[in-house]
Amino acid sequence: MSQNEARYSVRSLIAVFVITIIGTVVALESTGRIAHSENKGDAPVGEFKAIHLAPDNDYRMSYKPSELHAVCIQDYLAIASDVDPSFRAILVDYKNRGVRCGAIHTQIAPTTPEAAPNHE
Repeated sequence: MSQNEARYSVRSLIAVFVITIIGTVVALESTGRIAHSENKGDAPVGEFKAIHLAPDNDYRMSYKPSELHAVCIQDYLAIASDVDPSFRAILVDYKNRGVRCGAIHTQIAPTTPEAAPNHE
């Protein structure tokens, strides 16, 4: 290295990095590029996936229970917390439509002709 090469201290590089991040956030905030939701009720609180229960399908599931349970509220499936009784959220699909529940929707059809009830 030559003696004429400019060197920067670690402190000055860190200071420039921090100032750049703060400046970027301030610029994005002032131009309205950072969106802040006013309605906190529409925020996603978790991600769920369904496991298809086919007769020949072997699936894996954790044996440790989650801290959530399902509740049927006004014919829609809601998720409630075991640790916070005030937390409840309606389960919706990818188009924001509520997942229905109730006695009509919980009947499971027989999978084999032998399991079907005999109506003679």
